[in-house]
Amino acid sequence: MGKPGIDPLFDFAGKVVLVTGGSRGLGRQMVQAFAERGADIVIASRKIDACEEAAGAVRALGRRALAIGAHCGRWDQIDRLIEQAYDGFGRIDILVNNAGMGPEMPSDEVDEALYDSILNLNLKGPFRLASRIGKRMAEGDGGAIVNISSIASLVPMPRVVPYAAAKAGLNAMTVSLAREYAPRVRVNAICAGPFLTDISRAWTEDMRERADNALGRNGDPREIVTSALYLASPASSFTTGALIRVDGGAA
Repeated sequence: MGKPGIDPLFDFAGKVVLVTGGSRGLGRQMVQAFAERGADIVIASRKIDACEEAAGAVRALGRRALAIGAHCGRWDQIDRLIEQAYDGFGRIDILVNNAGMGPEMPSDEVDEALYDSILNLNLKGPFRLASRIGKRMAEGDGGAIVNISSIASLVPMPRVVPYAAAKAGLNAMTVSLAREYAPRVRVNAICAGPFLTDISRAWTEDMRERADNALGRNGDPREIVTSALYLASPASSFTTGALIRVDGGAA
């Protein structure tokens, strides 16, 4: 029976959601949204204290929460994260690959260590998570995977080339895994535009107040939530391998 006041299509009671990068920014918003709709949450990021804080907010809603410190670009830590999540809750119904980073800088100044770090966190790690968890989902009760990509993967942008390349790879991975794990697992991606998360504090005032898109503004972090809920829910039961743009209408 669904929770009072919640559309049955968006009732996540009894579901377990793993969100990487879930302690801040867009990830924190999605953690809160899933928990408010009945889900139990696994929150992963490098800073365990921040994960524990986010987990406390989930528990305050009466939901179970598991905080796990893990670098989501390193396979040994990812494998440990997966096992801890399954040991803790016995299942993962929804995976949100949200952890990522993309510093803006001249391409010729990107050294090998930074290039590898960007590719690891934005592509290598999500592949490991999606492939390992997706296989378990496909062999079990099914599930949904939502990859958080970027509009930079679709619209050419200078000074973020390794990040854009990694996210373009994430898009290709999304479509490929959607075919590989169908029909029991749906895999989709959100190509996010600029959002006013904590990262935007480093932007100039002009960058914060204006954006080069049809709406002429940056997104509020809460505006990612509806797309994530849609792709994770039965409302999108006939949607897989899709790249959903949530970018304010970027050119």
